[in-house]
Amino acid sequence: MEQNNSYFGELADGIKTLATGLKVTLKEYFSPKSTEQYPENRKTTLHVAKRHRGRLVFKRNEDGSYKCTACTLCEKACPNGTIKITSEMREDPDTGKKKRHLIDYRYDLGDCMFCQLCTNACNFDAIEFTNDFENAVFDRDALVLHLDKEVYDGGSLPQLIDGGAPLTIGKFNTKTK
Repeated sequence: MEQNNSYFGELADGIKTLATGLKVTLKEYFSPKSTEQYPENRKTTLHVAKRHRGRLVFKRNEDGSYKCTACTLCEKACPNGTIKITSEMREDPDTGKKKRHLIDYRYDLGDCMFCQLCTNACNFDAIEFTNDFENAVFDRDALVLHLDKEVYDGGSLPQLIDGGAPLTIGKFNTKTK
């Protein structure tokens, strides 16, 4: 390829580059648009990956009791101190031995880095991240959760824990329902 160092050669190269950019822009401008209507259609079209880390919740037994034994491994593993566990030693009436009892499990969702170090450190499989992502509030104090006192019911969207609506790549529902 020969170099065109003349004034008119450089001008032609500039116009060619400009035309290439305009071609891409005009092609995109006239192509049909797809817009996902959020939050109106979030119950029918929103897909959230199952592995998305949205918030921390307690896993519960069949009888509704939590699995946490207040061992504080998750609190120690948390790099920025979003988990604060309050516990006390109580005597177990069955065995007569002293056992740690959970009083409060405080989780600050606003400070969480969602690194999952707490769930990896938990030997009792008592906590997990769900893919519930709608955590917007007007007051930061509302992001401080007491996991031992709340029972997580799956969030505001149907089948959110299973991933929400089925994933269809390249196809969006743009009608409001």
